[in-house]
Amino acid sequence: MSKISIVVPVYYNADTLELLYADMKEKILGKIGDYELVFVDDGSGDNSWEIIQKIAAMDPNVVCTKLSRNFGEHAALLAGLSVCTGDCAVTKQADLQEDSTLILDMYESWKRGNKVVLAIRESRDENPIKKFFAGCYYWLVRKTINKDMPQGGCDCYLVDRQVIKVLQMMDEKNSSLTLQVMWVGFKTEKIYFHRKDREVGKSRWTLAKKVKLVVDSMMSFTYFPIRFMATMGFVFALLALVGIIMVIREKLVLGTPILGYASIMSVVLFGFGVIFIMLSILGEYIWRALEEARNRPPFIIDEVRRPDGDDKKD
Repeated sequence: MSKISIVVPVYYNADTLELLYADMKEKILGKIGDYELVFVDDGSGDNSWEIIQKIAAMDPNVVCTKLSRNFGEHAALLAGLSVCTGDCAVTKQADLQEDSTLILDMYESWKRGNKVVLAIRESRDENPIKKFFAGCYYWLVRKTINKDMPQGGCDCYLVDRQVIKVLQMMDEKNSSLTLQVMWVGFKTEKIYFHRKDREVGKSRWTLAKKVKLVVDSMMSFTYFPIRFMATMGFVFALLALVGIIMVIREKLVLGTPILGYASIMSVVLFGFGVIFIMLSILGEYIWRALEEARNRPPFIIDEVRRPDGDDKKD
């Protein structure tokens, strides 16, 4: 009989965890057969860890995992996948914005032979500004990274045990786990759902984290930034050559004095700005290469508490 692991990254979700468990217990836990719930506390500063243990006391299928500090959702999900024991694993957000019954549909898809099942946002109730910028990100991903990225984006996914092993072998830092899942290939199916607005708790998905996701996605999965710099260099060199030819022609044919200190300084300063932008992009690549060369783990597990009492500390 197959077993499914449900991996839930937790970061300041003390106000939603019990509601999440109650929702899953009511809708899916009695219908999926053998399962385990893997909660991963990603260095929360509230009492999320205590609530996870409270849920574990009610359900013998709960695995409590605590990271040594906050490593980010990408690392927390990888940590959950590393300790889960199911034949497949599905990720589940703790913010109550996706219907728990979605897991049933994804599990049935896996049973039909699909090794990757993506849950795609067909529509969402969030504010227009948030939807606009999310749409811009997914448009950018489709144009520069993966043309198969759905317009509404992917909130969660189910992966087979074989896919989990591949993700663990990749062991990448500063990356996007969703794009990694899409990159590995395997037989994939997409399931669409409606994403609700957040009604309980406060989102910790800050602007800085969103910008980091964009940079991580661009740096890890496409050479577009490098090609962009090469194109900009070619365009500026061409414009400079045309400008030089025009100035020499004006001087030789019409006798126009070569003046324009302000315009020259404007062009020079603009050129320096472009150069520094390009250097910063190169710096991102160098920093990421250094991060990988250090070979530091993407996450550190402080404690794992399993229902059989086989607690482990790393």
